[in-house]
Order: sequence, then C-alpha cells, then structure tokens
Amino acid sequence: MEKIRKLQVPGKRRLTPECSTRRSVRALLCLGLVLWVCWTFLGCAPAARQRPVAAPPPKGSVAGVVYEDLNRNRVRDPGEPGIAGVRVSNGEAVVLTDALGRYNIPLPEECILFVIKPRDFMTPVDPNGVPRFYYIHKPSGSPDTEFLYKGVPPTGPPPASVDFPLYRRETPEPASFEVIVFSDPQVRDYRELAWFFRNAVAELSGTSAAFGLSLGDLVYDRLELYGALDVVQGLVGIPWYNLPGNHDINFMSPDDKHSDETFERRYGPATYAFQYGPVHFVFLDDVIWKGFTGYRLRDGFPDTHNYEGGLREDQLSFVKNLLATIPGDELVVLAMHIPLEGQGIHRVPQKDRLLRILSGHPHTLSLSGHTHCQHHRFFPLPGGGVHHHYNVGTISGSWYRGPIEDEGVPRATMRDGTPRGYARILFDGTRYTIRYKVSGRPETYRMNVMAPERVTREEAALGVEFLVNVFSGNARSRVEFRVDGAGTWSPMARKLCVDPRYARAAAAGRWGKTNGRALPPPALSTHIWSGRLPSNLARGVHLVEVRVMDMFGRHFHDRCVVLVE
Repeated sequence: MEKIRKLQVPGKRRLTPECSTRRSVRALLCLGLVLWVCWTFLGCAPAARQRPVAAPPPKGSVAGVVYEDLNRNRVRDPGEPGIAGVRVSNGEAVVLTDALGRYNIPLPEECILFVIKPRDFMTPVDPNGVPRFYYIHKPSGSPDTEFLYKGVPPTGPPPASVDFPLYRRETPEPASFEVIVFSDPQVRDYRELAWFFRNAVAELSGTSAAFGLSLGDLVYDRLELYGALDVVQGLVGIPWYNLPGNHDINFMSPDDKHSDETFERRYGPATYAFQYGPVHFVFLDDVIWKGFTGYRLRDGFPDTHNYEGGLREDQLSFVKNLLATIPGDELVVLAMHIPLEGQGIHRVPQKDRLLRILSGHPHTLSLSGHTHCQHHRFFPLPGGGVHHHYNVGTISGSWYRGPIEDEGVPRATMRDGTPRGYARILFDGTRYTIRYKVSGRPETYRMNVMAPERVTREEAALGVEFLVNVFSGNARSRVEFRVDGAGTWSPMARKLCVDPRYARAAAAGRWGKTNGRALPPPALSTHIWSGRLPSNLARGVHLVEVRVMDMFGRHFHDRCVVLVE
C-alpha cells in the first residue's frame, strides 16, 4: 500500500472511472468546437451560412447588386435581399445577376450602366413619373464648355459597388395591359406646352394604362423645356419612358458620341430596355448626329439639320446580346424615332441587319415617329415570318400648325390627312391590338369619307369616284361600301395619293397659320381607299355607307350623303 501511494503524482487527484468519463466528454466537446470554428471561418461552411463578400471586380469592370428595396429609400439596408436573374447592361454587354443579386460587367471609359426592369418589379420614378434605373459613368463629365445646353457633370470614379434598387409590385404584372404611345410632342415654347396639355394630357388623366412612352422629338430644339414637359406629361399619372429624336440633340456637339448628353442628364441612357408582364421593350436611339456646322443666320440658333438615321455597332450588339437572354416565344417591341424604311436620311440603313437579329424571335413589333405621317410596313424576316413596323401619327400633328379650334388647340392635321393624335396599344401575351386615337374627338372617329356633296345626273352616270382616308389603315385592312343600304357591300381599292381635302385646304390657305407657320405641303398617304358610286343613281339624296375591317379583325363604320341633281 505504501508503494502504491509513492507512485501517485503529487497534487493530482486519483482517476476514478467516473472522472475518466467526464474528461472524455469534455475533450470531445472541445474538439467539436475547434472543428466548428475551422468550418466556419476557414471557408468550409455552406454558402447559405456565409456572409456574402463580393470579390473585387477585375480591372476595367464594375460590380454591384440588384436588390429589393423593401423600405424604398434607394439605399441597400441590412436585410434587403439581392434579386437573381436580373439583366444589367452597359449599353452593349448584357449580364445576369447571380443567386445573390450580384453582377460584374465591363466598364468602358464612358457609359451609362442600367438595370433592365424584370417582370413584377418597378424601378424608382421621380415625382413626374420618369423612371430612374441607371448610373451615369462619365468621370470627366460632358465636353460642354461652349455648349448652349449643359450635359452631364463630372461623376468621378464609380463607387465600389454600383447597386440598383427595385420595388416588388403588390400584385403581379398581368399578361394583358395597355400602353399609351406619343410621337413627337415637339413643343417649342410654353404656349405649345399648354396646347400639348389640352391636346392629349387632359383627356388621358386617370388612365388605367400601365405606362406611357414617347418616340422622340420631345421638344423642338429648346432643351430647356424638358423640365416643364416632364411636369405636364406627369399629369397623366403613369410612369413615362422617353426616347430622343433629332430635335432633342445638343446641336453644338462636334460628334454623335456627345450629342445626347443633355437628354442623358435628364432621362438617362438613350438606348435601354425593360420588361413589363411577358413583353420586352427595347428603346433605340437611331439618330446619328454628324457634328456642329455653325449657326443659322435667321435667328442665331445652332443649325439642326446635320443628322441621319442609323444604328451604331454597339446598339446592334446590345439588341443581339439582349435577345440571347429572352425566350423565343415572348414578344419583343422596339421603339425608335426614325422609321426603319424611308427616303434619304429618314431611314435606318442597318434595317436588314436588325431584322436578321430579330429573326430568332417570331413575335416582334417596332414603333417609330419622326415623319408626321402615319403608316404600317410589313418586312419579311430571314428564315420566315414577318416583322410589323408601325410609324405612329404625331401628338403635335403638323407641328401645331393650322387654325385654332374651339378647344384652343391648332387643328394641325398631318400631311397625309391623319388628324393629330396618339396610339393606344393593348398587349396580351404575344398578341397586340393598336388603336389610333384622334385627340379631342370621340373614339368612333376612325376615318374621313370624302365624296362630292352634289353631282349632276350626267356626272353620276359616268360613275363618280369617292375616297376614304382610314387613319390607321394598312395593306391588311378591308374597306367596303354600299349605297342606300341596298345590295351587297362592294370592295374599295387601296390608292396611293394625297388626301384631297387636306391638299385643297393647304393650297388655298384656308387653314391659316399658327405662330406664322402655314400647313406643310401634302404627302402621299398609304391609307386611302377609292370607290365609284353606281352609275344608275336617280336624282335625289343618297346615303353612302363605308365599313372597315382592320388587321386585328375589328369593324368600323362611317357614312355620308350625296345629292344627285
């Protein structure tokens, strides 16, 4: 017993079986703690448990996050999640955010980064409904020292993370929705701004349309009117997307690259895109400014005519890159100012290249303005299918010219006989229906029937021609007529000609001048139909009825009377 005591270590308690068990448990707990620390802090834990730390972007690129701005303060606060699968672009490249809402994209020397609004979300808007969805990267600002209008102030280097807030809509965006389309508001002073309000904004206030868009020529060279235009347009009460036209250019710019910078300062990128419901909208600035050439002698204002229609290589790449992310069974709508097809500088020479890019998407539509006329074109796509291009009648008509009507707005009928107005387009999945609304007139006003009020019996025996101007008619419209409600409906033939009513009034000056400017000369109209009255009409009053079935299968009617003496 004494020997056993001598072998015990001084100061140590003798190990009993119970003590040994407790020490083993403590050792296992310590080992578990050590393993947990290594697992967590040495990068072995699952990604969902890590605090996301974005790797620094490579040189010449920028990174950021698209996130759900839960409190709508436009700052990413703790707990506001990133949104996966959102498109971000620098105007050419298009990338998608990852599972945590992060993106990384090349950063050119100068560009505008923007988020492409996805379905069921909305970007912030300013008090007038102008969307804010972009970050301007122009470290040195615009070269506008001698310019009449200022461009973008220096932005300096970009922040470490260029983040874009999105607001989740309370209810999902529907597959069926309406869009208001203005072409060429083109106001040159505050008087015309008041006409713009009475002309269209007042009757649209309270509309249920999802949003509106303007196809360029927002103002008539006077870029200082942008702010006032936004206030008036904002009275419609819906988000409003804008596109520059040839009258929205900073005309003192020596090149096309810097010609839109006053517009960009106000509205952001001139080429961009967004999604609403299942439809993708792509805005393309197709005005190429060829440089400042001096001042006009009559008023000392910069010359405004040195432009042409066209698309740059980066824009074509943007469309191609964007379409690569869009399923082929969804509708793509392009918006531009200058139409795809026209005369001289008033066309897009890259039309065929654009159509080849679109050929992988069978459901497409494009919208334009600029011409102050209205027409539809149907272009065959490579590999099959047809692309529908619609040149929308202008909200300013023929530049607010003509006599002042009772509501205090110039008549301003366009050169092809189309009254001033705007388009209302109803989208439903890949289908759409276009309705041209003559501003200030009833919804039923869709055409003008132009027949002589009085003819002699001898003239009637020869068969008197009469015309119908169907304002939004096209090659797919069917127009028929009958007389005195008897017999079958007779087809009318489409006729390329000027609107005789407009031509006579413009030549005689009966429609007068507004602001010292007379109505412009007539232009060939693509939506006039011709018919001949029966040669056996008896003396007396005869009722001529016209019915139209448009390309969407809708029917419209109008009528007039003819006196045979």
